[in-house]
Amino acid sequence: MHSSLSNSAVLAVALFKALIIDGKRRVLVSGSIHYPRSTPEMWPDIIQKSKYGGLDVIETYVFWNLHEPVQGQYNFEGRADLVKFVKTVAAAGLYVHLRIGPYACAEWNYGGFPLWLHFIPGIQFRTDNKPFKDEMKRFTAMIVDMMKKENLYASQGGPIILSQVENEYGNIDAAYGPAAKSYIKWAASMATSLDTGVPWVMCQQADAPDPIINTCNGFYCDQFNPNSNSKPKMWTENWSGWFLAFGGAVPYRPVEDLAFAVARFYQLGGTFNNYYMYHGGTNFGRTTGGPFISTSYDYDSPIDEYGTIRQPKWGHLKDLHKAIKLCEEALTATDPTITSIGPNIEAAVYKTGSTCAAFIANNNETSDANVTFNGNSYHLPAWSVSILPDCRNVVLNTAKISSVSTISSFTTESLKEKIGSSDDSSSRWSWISEPVGISKADSFSKFGLVEQINTTGDKSDYLWYSLSIDLDAGTQTVLHIESLGHALHAFINGKLAGSGTGTKDKAAVKVDIPVTLVAGKNTIDILSLTVGLQNYGAFFDLRGAGITGPVILKSLNNGSSLDLSSHNWTYQIGLKGEDLGPSSGSFGQWNSQSTLPINQPLIWYKKNFTAPSGSDPVAINMTGMGKGEAWVNGQSIGRYWPTNVAPSDGCTDSCNYRGSYHASKCLRNCGKPSQALYHVPRSWLRPEGNTLVLFEETGGNPEKITFATKQIASVCSYASESHPLHVDLWNSDAESGRKVEPVLFLECPYPNLVISSIKFASFGTPQGTCGNFKHGNCSSNKALSVVQKGCIGLSSCRIEVSINTFGDPCEGVAKNLAVEASCA
Repeated sequence: MHSSLSNSAVLAVALFKALIIDGKRRVLVSGSIHYPRSTPEMWPDIIQKSKYGGLDVIETYVFWNLHEPVQGQYNFEGRADLVKFVKTVAAAGLYVHLRIGPYACAEWNYGGFPLWLHFIPGIQFRTDNKPFKDEMKRFTAMIVDMMKKENLYASQGGPIILSQVENEYGNIDAAYGPAAKSYIKWAASMATSLDTGVPWVMCQQADAPDPIINTCNGFYCDQFNPNSNSKPKMWTENWSGWFLAFGGAVPYRPVEDLAFAVARFYQLGGTFNNYYMYHGGTNFGRTTGGPFISTSYDYDSPIDEYGTIRQPKWGHLKDLHKAIKLCEEALTATDPTITSIGPNIEAAVYKTGSTCAAFIANNNETSDANVTFNGNSYHLPAWSVSILPDCRNVVLNTAKISSVSTISSFTTESLKEKIGSSDDSSSRWSWISEPVGISKADSFSKFGLVEQINTTGDKSDYLWYSLSIDLDAGTQTVLHIESLGHALHAFINGKLAGSGTGTKDKAAVKVDIPVTLVAGKNTIDILSLTVGLQNYGAFFDLRGAGITGPVILKSLNNGSSLDLSSHNWTYQIGLKGEDLGPSSGSFGQWNSQSTLPINQPLIWYKKNFTAPSGSDPVAINMTGMGKGEAWVNGQSIGRYWPTNVAPSDGCTDSCNYRGSYHASKCLRNCGKPSQALYHVPRSWLRPEGNTLVLFEETGGNPEKITFATKQIASVCSYASESHPLHVDLWNSDAESGRKVEPVLFLECPYPNLVISSIKFASFGTPQGTCGNFKHGNCSSNKALSVVQKGCIGLSSCRIEVSINTFGDPCEGVAKNLAVEASCA
């Protein structure tokens, strides 16, 4: 990839199904980074790490509701500065795939549609409907014009080589009937009429009309073929992990399986693979969709939520990308010859003239295999692909990781107001009580129960439903409430009586709350709340929320029930505090004199604090709080909900990468809060004089909140005598014909660090994983001194994995080298 982008002509061509850029057929590696899920200050570093990891292209959605929150009012500033993001990618010498949609899905609130769209008379989303098509075309054309004005399309010399219209519509289009087909034809012609000079794609759309390229999304796309021989085989979303939901365990995807999927895709004619996500980031503010999607959108990506490289995932994929690029000339020059060379063993050979590249895949989920190919023998672990850029020598096997792995740790630090102050910070929290029930002048009354989203327009998570009833005598009864979701808190005469919450899979709430009513007037106040609006599915935009009933007082004194559903209710959209603006910390009557109220509902809390020193990523550990939203210096770091705990079963310490992956195959964090740590971007912090504001719904103790800063505790590497020669050494040694041994590669995670100590080194039969290696029955007594001599004081080092280096501690036994080091 060149450092600056020339005037690029981009064509999707029939010849061997590749994109042509600057007249050259290309095999491209791409990664999704969503600009609003990180900060402009983070973008250059994340993009540079992506480039260093072997990416050619950055892919992002365009989020309509972010850019046009109110119809006709636009926002392209800060995290919404799309032009700046595209230019930052271009400055790094990378290309852009701009997925305008404008439907995004993306686990983003309302799928990226602005809520005001819902209120346009006669509108129906994502079908052959004139009001919708008019708005969709207007927004899409506005984004295209914005890019054109800045000369950002490749046809103008800019970085944008692809655009997407619609998104995964083929998954749900049957529900829209015949109008779906005419809508897709319209969307295709609308997009191409905008004359960007670069190809358009539709993912998961088998009937995408020419010249739109239909592409694949999924965990595996090797068996996918586009709907025409004139279109390249493209993978727009290769899911690098899965998203986290409040109430769920943390999903992860082993890199051996991810690398296997990628290698299989290129083996069978793919020329464009995009990781979704390459950096997931954070759902700041109220941007999470779902409902119940967590604030963290880490996605087990190669670059984690904090912008830190995740090893060995990032490094192994980097090696894979290098191995595939060694084959690029052959991959783009011809179609493969595919043969079966054993049970579940498949070889693909790309040969033209003197150029030859081969992939050998073992698709067996359990058994390793020894195979003969071109007269040579090869060992293939189960569920792996070996890549041979010269059709003879293996440069990489997807199951054999040569890159380093790391262990991260979080250091806890209290919230201090000033540097050097004591840890006793109880006196420095201040607070405001949020009134229970109706407290704002713009409340209104209506007979019957209203649906929440149509009522609030998603201006707030919160809607109060309030009612007064008179009773002749006090009684103990049960308040039965049914809600479309997502959660509710019921108050009787100003006191919290009970709560209910839905789940990601079932948003609806049904609760029976024992209550005590008094003789005379009783006030029933129900706070209904949303936790991110639906973002996926046919007619997702019509999925309702709020208390639609019935609401019944069961078993009154005389044994009867009272249905309150059709009574006259009073409603209030949002909280009084939301209107007054205490989230910035500068408004409102903050109380710091009397005793701090803890474990009480509906409290705003505020504290001034000093930022943790250094440059390590920062999170706030919200353990001790219930549910709510948090702001740092007026910026929302998102919804917190540490009391929403993952199920206690279903997790594994390690996950077998062999065999097909699915979203619940590999899970961590069972029995713990789905999310306890909440990312605070460094750029939002000042050295001193910061303000943290919380709105707590259910009750918590803010004195338990701590900071957590992220460090790399250990760097490890593991290599065997049977590992291929490291891909970095391919050109220098493999082609010279001399016998070369595999090497162990050790590297510190940041350029300014050096290897300061070797915690463990063993050549022989070491066991365990990074952080708990131990010596096996066979171990060279020279291992530690050899590695110390070769690595300490360097930012990276290579150690030959052979008996020439370490002697032979046990003849006739296959030997491995395992090393754990510290960097400082």
